[in-house]
Amino acid sequence: MSGLVLAALALTGCAGSAEPPELPPAGVYEHAPVGENSRAEPIPPGGTAASVTAPLTGAGWFCAQVRANADGRALWCRIGRRDTTGQVAPQTAQFLLDREDRLAWAWFQHTPASEDLAAAAAPALAAIWPEAGAEVRAEIDEFDRDRRERTGTEVPRTAWRDGNADYLLSAVDGLVVTARDASVRRWPFGAEHYATTMSSAVDDLLAGGYDCFYPPQQSCNRVQSNGDFRVSLRGDQIVSAEFGIGSRIESGAQQRPLSENFPNGLTFLTDEVRGPVTERLEECRTSGTGFAGIVAGTVVIIDADRGPATGADHASHFDVQIGAPLTGT
Repeated sequence: MSGLVLAALALTGCAGSAEPPELPPAGVYEHAPVGENSRAEPIPPGGTAASVTAPLTGAGWFCAQVRANADGRALWCRIGRRDTTGQVAPQTAQFLLDREDRLAWAWFQHTPASEDLAAAAAPALAAIWPEAGAEVRAEIDEFDRDRRERTGTEVPRTAWRDGNADYLLSAVDGLVVTARDASVRRWPFGAEHYATTMSSAVDDLLAGGYDCFYPPQQSCNRVQSNGDFRVSLRGDQIVSAEFGIGSRIESGAQQRPLSENFPNGLTFLTDEVRGPVTERLEECRTSGTGFAGIVAGTVVIIDADRGPATGADHASHFDVQIGAPLTGT
């Protein structure tokens, strides 16, 4: 983690190289399992997790504790807003807590609108570090003004520090916060509760019409539906999966069965969660509505784009995410 902090301290104003620092910090996932738990849970009441996420959930975000191990806990928050074209534009935030329930690291990912970044980061950090909120908002506002005036190809970046943390703000990565008095050496990476491996899932994806060349490809295209199936991985282990899928309800019946894309079902999921997650997905496809929550200990995000309806008949498209990516990725 020290490499990220040193890079941040070397920056002044909006100066910076064309390549921002890598995320996540080097080496944090290079360890053997240490009590890894990949079962997602609601944010527990009380403590730092509840404090830092309360401003977000109060503004309509979904937040969950997505994994933990002997050294720390990872929180993941997300909100989906519709842009001017009607498409959902997601915004996410990630938090890492140490074993003593202190915030060790946070990442508010880049958003096209700086006010959305400030509206998330400032109140979340102020909930645990009261003096940080106003400074974070002021720095983001100044950064945005400077960025609009800049020319050239360099990636705008700026950095500052206070008594709580080091802050790195980038036009590519958003805001990265590294606490000064807390750290997690071995970051949680578990996903085995809900996901299988990519190598075991490829054959079923091929059977569903996806073009997969794995390894190394992590995105499988499906020409028939102009869609794809994307995963984030740790080694061969699937950590999160995203895909688009359609639905058409006529006379109360589903005309686009799930088997068109997944003839053998959602076999990239474990036996324990496959049934409940499939049931939730089918409920959304029938009703034409979205969902953000935890199903059988698994994060499930379903963004619905429902077309014009005639009576009970309707067609919808869904963007689906199952599982949360590793912190810092």
